[in-house]
Amino acid sequence: MMSSPTSTPNNMNSSRLQNSQASSLRNTDLDHIWGDLKTGIEQVYTNKRQNMPKNRYMELYTHVYNYCTSVHQTNSRSPTIGAANVLQNVSPNLTTNGSRNKKGITQGGAQFVGFELYKRLKDFLENYLKHLLKDGTDLMDEEVLRFYTKQWEEYQFSSKVLNGICSYLNRHWVKRECDEGRKGIYEIYQLALVSWRDCLFRELNQPVTNAVLKLIEKERSGETINTRLVSGVMNCYVELGLNEEDPQARGPNLCVYHDAFEIKFFEDTERYYKMESRVFLDKNPVTEYMKKAEQRLFEEQKRVQLYLHENTLSPLAKVCEKVLIENHLEIFHSEFQNLLNDDKNDDLGRMFQLVQRIPNGLGELRNRLEAHIHNQGLNAIERCGESALNDPKIYVTTTLEVHKKYNALVVDAFNNDAGFVAALDKACGKFINNNSITRLANSSSKSPELLAKYCDLLLKKTSKIPEETELEETLNQVMIAFKYIEDKDVFQKFYSKMLAKRLVQHMSASDDAEASMISKLKQACGFEYTSKLQRMFQDIGVSKDLNEQFKTHLINSNEPLDLDFSIQVLSSGSWPFQQSFTFALPQELERSVQRFTTFYSGQHSGRKLHWLYSMSKGEITTNCFKNKYTLQASTFQMAVLLQYNNSDQFTVQQLFESTQIKMDMLVQVIHILLKVKLLVCEDSDNVTDDEADNLSPQTVLSLFVGYKNKKLRVNINVPMKAELKLEQEKTHKHIEEDRKLVIQAAIVRIMKMRKKLKHQQLLAEVFNQLSSRFKPSVPVIKKCIDILIEKEYLERADGAKDTYNYLA
Repeated sequence: MMSSPTSTPNNMNSSRLQNSQASSLRNTDLDHIWGDLKTGIEQVYTNKRQNMPKNRYMELYTHVYNYCTSVHQTNSRSPTIGAANVLQNVSPNLTTNGSRNKKGITQGGAQFVGFELYKRLKDFLENYLKHLLKDGTDLMDEEVLRFYTKQWEEYQFSSKVLNGICSYLNRHWVKRECDEGRKGIYEIYQLALVSWRDCLFRELNQPVTNAVLKLIEKERSGETINTRLVSGVMNCYVELGLNEEDPQARGPNLCVYHDAFEIKFFEDTERYYKMESRVFLDKNPVTEYMKKAEQRLFEEQKRVQLYLHENTLSPLAKVCEKVLIENHLEIFHSEFQNLLNDDKNDDLGRMFQLVQRIPNGLGELRNRLEAHIHNQGLNAIERCGESALNDPKIYVTTTLEVHKKYNALVVDAFNNDAGFVAALDKACGKFINNNSITRLANSSSKSPELLAKYCDLLLKKTSKIPEETELEETLNQVMIAFKYIEDKDVFQKFYSKMLAKRLVQHMSASDDAEASMISKLKQACGFEYTSKLQRMFQDIGVSKDLNEQFKTHLINSNEPLDLDFSIQVLSSGSWPFQQSFTFALPQELERSVQRFTTFYSGQHSGRKLHWLYSMSKGEITTNCFKNKYTLQASTFQMAVLLQYNNSDQFTVQQLFESTQIKMDMLVQVIHILLKVKLLVCEDSDNVTDDEADNLSPQTVLSLFVGYKNKKLRVNINVPMKAELKLEQEKTHKHIEEDRKLVIQAAIVRIMKMRKKLKHQQLLAEVFNQLSSRFKPSVPVIKKCIDILIEKEYLERADGAKDTYNYLA
C-alpha cells in the first residue's frame, strides 16, 4: 500500500530529468545550426542579387531539413510521459486521450521545433527591416521612391531565396499549423511580406504614395517621368495584399493597393481633371474639348497598362468619365444640335463615343437627332413646292436623299447604334406620312400613292433603259421608303393597278425587275400581300401559250389571218380591272373576237369571257393623208376613226348611235382626236380637256385630211387628266371599302378567340393586328363594330355597354 505513493515522486523526478535533457538537446541542436544558418541568411540579404553558390544553398537547406527531422528521432527514443509534457508545453489545448497522444508526440515535437526556428526567422527579418528603415525615414519625393523600390526589389528577391531554403519548414510545420487553424503563421516568403508591411511599409507608405501621385501629376502635365519607380511601388502594394483568413489562398488581395494608393489616386484624378476641364472649356470650343477628353481617356488607359494594376482600369475610367463627360452633358447636348446643323460628322462621332460611356447618356442625343431629321425631312419636301404633288420622282427622291444622308450619319458617326437607328426610323416615318404634300392632298395616303407611281416610272419601258444593277439598287431604295409608309394597302392597290397596265400593254422594262420588286414586297409584307401580283404574271405566261394555240388552230382550220390579233386572258379575281360596258364593235374587229370566243369556249367549258374593251388597243394604218401613218389607238378611238371609212363628216350624235359608246366616254375620245388634229370641228379652237360641254350632240366633226406629223408611227392612246383623276378617286374609294372589310374580318377573328372583350381592348387589338397594313381610324372601327352587331356577329353585353360578346 506504501509503495505506490513513494514510487510516484521517483517517476515524476525521472520524467523531469528526461524532459530537461530533451529540451537541452533541442536547444543545442537549434543553436548548432542557427549560427551558420543565420550567417547564410545574412549573406542572402546583404549580397542582394548576387547568385549564391549551389553547394552553399544546399548547406543552408540541409540545416533546416536536419533540424526539422532530428527531433523525431529524439522523441522516438524518449519515454512517453516526457514526450507528452513537451506536447503540453507547446500545445496545451490538444486533447489528452490515448489515441491523440500517440499521434501528438511526433506532431508536438515538430510544432515546437518549427515554432522556434520560425520565431528566429521572424525576429531576423524584423531586425533587418528596422535597421533598413533608418536609411529611408527622412527621404521625400523621388528620393524616397528610389530608396523604396530599390530596397523592395532586393528584399523581394532575397525573400524568395530564403523561402526556397526553408521549403521543408513550409511543407510540413507551416502547413500543419495552417491546416489546424493557427492564426499568424505564414509560409516564409509571406512572413517576409508581412514583416515588410508591418516594419517598413506602414512607416513609409504615406510619403511613398504622395511621391507616386506627384509623379503621375507631372506626367499628366506633360513631363517625362521614371515610370519604373511607380511600377515598382505598385508591384509592392499588390504583393503585400495577403489574405489573412487563408494565407495559402491563390490570387491577389488588393486591399493594401486599394487603401494605400487607389483611394488617394482617384481623389487626385478627380481634382486634377475638374480643374483642367473647367479651365479648358473657358478658353476653347466644345469640339476641341472633346478631342482633349478623348486624349485624356486614352492616356489614363495607357497609364494603367504601363504601371498600374489592371483592376484599376474600370473604376479609373468611371472617375474620368464622370468628371470629363457626365459633368458637361448639358454643354454636349447644346453643341450636338450645332454639329447636326453644320454636318460635322467627325465631331458627332467623337461626341457619341464619349457620351456612350455614360449610363443612359445617349437618350437626349437620340431625341435631338429624331427631331432634327424630322424637321429636315419636312423642310426638304416643303422646298419642292406643289410640283412634288404631281411628280412622284421629285417627292420620292427628296425623301430618300434625307434618309440616305442621315442613315450614313447613323452608320458612320453613331456606329449603327440601335437607339439612333430607331430615332432615324421614327423621324422618317413621321415626315414621310405627314408633310406639306400630304396636307395639300388632304390625305396621308398620298405618300404611298406617289411611291407606287415612282415604281411605275422605274419599271415602265422608256427610251432610256437603266442598267440592271442600277435599277436593282433604286428598287432597294424604294423599299426603304416603303418600310416607313403607314398605309401599305394604298401602295398595294395603286401598285397592282399600274403593274396590271404595264403587263397588259407590254410596257414593262424588265420581267426580272418586276419579279424582283414583287419578291421584295413579299419579303416585307408576306405572301398574302403579293399573291395577286404573282398570279398576274402567271396569267401573262398562260396567255402567251394560248395565243400560240389560237394561231395554230386558225392555220389548221384554213381560216385566213386577216388581222394580227392577240389576246390576254386574265383571271377575274386577280386583276384590278372592272368589266367594260358593251358597245358596237367595228366590223373589222368583230370577226376576230368571235373566232377567239368560239375557240376558247371549246378549250374551256363553263368559262365565260368578259371583254375589257377599255384596256384593249390596236394599230390603224391610214391611207387618207399625204403620208401613210400608223396610229396606235385605243379600241374606242379605233371605233370612232373607222367610222370615217364611210363618210368624212359625222355629228357627235351620229357617232354615238353608230359606236354605242357611252356619251361621256365618247366625248373624252373625241377630245383626244381633236387635240391630235385628226378630227376638226367649227369651234375646235375653243375645245379643251376640261370643257366637255363645248361639244353638243349636233357638233359636226370632220376628218382633217391635211393631217401631218413628223413621225410615221404615232401614239394617240394617251389618257386624259380627267380620266386619271377619276381613276384615282375610284381607287381611293375602293381602298376605303376594302379597309372596312379588312377591319371587320380582324374584329371577327379577335372576338372569336376572346369571346368577350371591352371596347378599348378590342380597339387596341385591332390596331395591333392591322398596323402592318394601314393605320385604321377609330371612327371607322366603331362603324365596323356597329355593322357586325347588325349582322349579328357581335352583341353588346347586358349591363355593360362598353363590352361585346361574340355570337357563334
